[in-house]
Amino acid sequence: MTASGDLQQALFQRLRSDASLSALLGGAGLLERPAENVAFPYVTCGQTSAFDWDTGVQNDADQLVTLHIWSKAHGEAETRAIMDRIKARLAKAVLAIGARGQTHLVLEFSEIRHDDELLLYHGLLRFRAVMRESA
Repeated sequence: MTASGDLQQALFQRLRSDASLSALLGGAGLLERPAENVAFPYVTCGQTSAFDWDTGVQNDADQLVTLHIWSKAHGEAETRAIMDRIKARLAKAVLAIGARGQTHLVLEFSEIRHDDELLLYHGLLRFRAVMRESA
């Protein structure tokens, strides 16, 4: 599996083990990619970028991963509650990524948008994942 695939798998495993988040999401809840006819609300994993922060070259040790939160509830309260639960679950999280070592997560960006055409709320959470090799 790729480093970004390993990271996504570890993230989803941690999030799926949270009963409070599962209760907020209900149904499928966490999806690798958007699907048709899925019940709202749900969370998908967006693009993962890997690069060296100092030189800008590709490097699997540092990655940016974006989680997308989708809700059709009236008002942003549901989206915010889901985002807050994800942030709490991933705050200072240390994820074991196979034999590579441990990944530490830091929240880089958070935003809620309303899409007037689709009549839904779209939350964005971008995390910086920094790999620490096992000794």
